Amino acid sequence: MKILYGVQGTGNGHISRARLMADAFSRRNDVDVDYLFSGRDADAYFEMDIFAQYQTKRGLSFVTESGAVHRFKTVKNAKLVEFMRDVRKLDLNSYDLVLNDFEPISAWAAKNQHIPSLSISHQAAFTYTVPTEAQSIIDKWLTRHFAPTQYALGVHWYHFNQAIIPPFVPTGLCQRASNSPKRQNLTDFTLVYLPFEEPLQIQQVLQPLSEHRFYCYHPDVQYPFIEQNIHWFPPSKSGFHEALSACTKVIANGGFELATECLSLGKAILMKPLTGQFEQYSNAFMLRQLGISDTLFNLNTDDIEEWLNNHRATKISFPSNADCFIDWIVAGNWSDTETICQQLWQQVEFPDEVSKKLSKVGAISI
Repeated sequence: MKILYGVQGTGNGHISRARLMADAFSRRNDVDVDYLFSGRDADAYFEMDIFAQYQTKRGLSFVTESGAVHRFKTVKNAKLVEFMRDVRKLDLNSYDLVLNDFEPISAWAAKNQHIPSLSISHQAAFTYTVPTEAQSIIDKWLTRHFAPTQYALGVHWYHFNQAIIPPFVPTGLCQRASNSPKRQNLTDFTLVYLPFEEPLQIQQVLQPLSEHRFYCYHPDVQYPFIEQNIHWFPPSKSGFHEALSACTKVIANGGFELATECLSLGKAILMKPLTGQFEQYSNAFMLRQLGISDTLFNLNTDDIEEWLNNHRATKISFPSNADCFIDWIVAGNWSDTETICQQLWQQVEFPDEVSKKLSKVGAISI
């Protein structure tokens, strides 16, 4: 089977999920996968070797400023003529399937060329009945039509009796955590990943908490340096995962993949959703309902200090082996989502207190 895998490149979460899938695909001899990324500048991708000769396109993306989606600039910067030209020029005749993680060019090209397409994304979960917060009519329309596919599997922390699968987590992440510096009783630190916030604002909020140490990864940082109690680092997949394994607490935006990794490692997480991004608000809302995470609606020292002193952590076991999922993809019966959903959810282990709350959340949502 020959597959084109289209991946939204705006956020690192989509790429993290694609890396895990690419690693699983690379061990198969019954499938050949090409990769297309859109949503960021071609030179802004990093540590992409696993995708081999991948393509990049401009695509469509949101513009953010100071921790918020800037809707006017998002519309202004959208190059719709270039987008439509890329859709027309993408030749899919050699592919049996377009696998899609909220990437619009490959999705629309598959739709126009009548090539089977399957979405596996967190965004696809919001086309079903799941808990949401701050979702507007425009948000609902974009979720369904930004990257439309013939078949769709959502990815979420619970199935809500819908066509939703659990997230996969990298096997090496948990192995790295067992050998992390934390186990060697080194100084505790809090990992900070707020890529949409201004570094100066992060600094002003965290430096007064002088008794705490912070490791902050940010796309605007060019090289590692230390500024009082803040250790700054440029983007690095391996470095970030080392820090994530070693830390005890995480302060981050409301992205799905990082929150999933925190849950799988049992790290306490404080979520600061990107303003204007309903998906991140909804992620924070669901984890609040389950008593797993607290939410920070604006950066301020007092709320962060209170959380640092009263944080809580929850560990959930998610699948790490995607082989059975790839078997299902290769089998080609993509309308039968129930089989793969049941198979994957049997591998998930929730703490008892979370299971009880999930039953109530599910009853309200369905």
